[in-house]
Amino acid sequence: MGLKNLVHRIQSALGDSGGTPPSAPEGMRIYAIGDIHGRADLLEGLLARIEKDARDFSGRKVIVFLGDYVDRGMDSRAVLDRLVAGPPTAFEAVYLKGNHEEAMLQFLADAEFGRTWKYYGGLETLHSYGVRDLMRHDSADEFEQAREKLEAELPEAHKKFLQRLETSAELGDYFFAHAGVRPGVPLSKQIDEDLLWIREDFLLSESSFGKVVVHGHTPEEKAVFRNNRIGVDTGAYMTGVLTALVLEGRSQRLLQTGQDDARRLAVAS
Repeated sequence: MGLKNLVHRIQSALGDSGGTPPSAPEGMRIYAIGDIHGRADLLEGLLARIEKDARDFSGRKVIVFLGDYVDRGMDSRAVLDRLVAGPPTAFEAVYLKGNHEEAMLQFLADAEFGRTWKYYGGLETLHSYGVRDLMRHDSADEFEQAREKLEAELPEAHKKFLQRLETSAELGDYFFAHAGVRPGVPLSKQIDEDLLWIREDFLLSESSFGKVVVHGHTPEEKAVFRNNRIGVDTGAYMTGVLTALVLEGRSQRLLQTGQDDARRLAVAS
């Protein structure tokens, strides 16, 4: 094994900062919320918990939404209503795009994409906007009628919100993206396709990415903590549990809502 390879393995084992835990910016508390997928009820509950948690914090309070607000769950419209209304008072917000927002925009641009979108949550999103008579025979006309009706029912504020979503954000020693990053590519050179869609190449990598990547996209029963990444998609639409990662200084903890608040955070861990 070459010296360079050995050093890389040691650094990966110690974490992205050579053994020093990653840190949020000084005077800031970050709440990174995983995939919501149409669960407006869980979103409201989690935002209430976040407000309560931050009540006595006097610094900057930032909520990072990691994308996938729509599809699968039955209340995508209500989720976007809540997000468009802005963050709770005294909070800042960063809204990232997920692959499901990209899919919704693609359907609005090309009705034929409905043939794909309908299989991973598009029908539920359409239903939430009152588009219910559709796609019985997968005919081009039916898809176009559904697209036209969605466009008519979609509030302009929702469309602008979807179009203005960012694909990544950096705060302190953390990099936030919906799906993850391409190993071996500098964070500044990542492409949208990977930020929105990547899975195995990212999830299985033990390499340092330069910063700890906080992501959603891949549902797990529990939040996943690794030296180089933290996954906070707990499959809200399936499990009934929506998770926020709380970052302050060098501390990392979780807030959750649903399923008796994840059994009281697994009996306080």
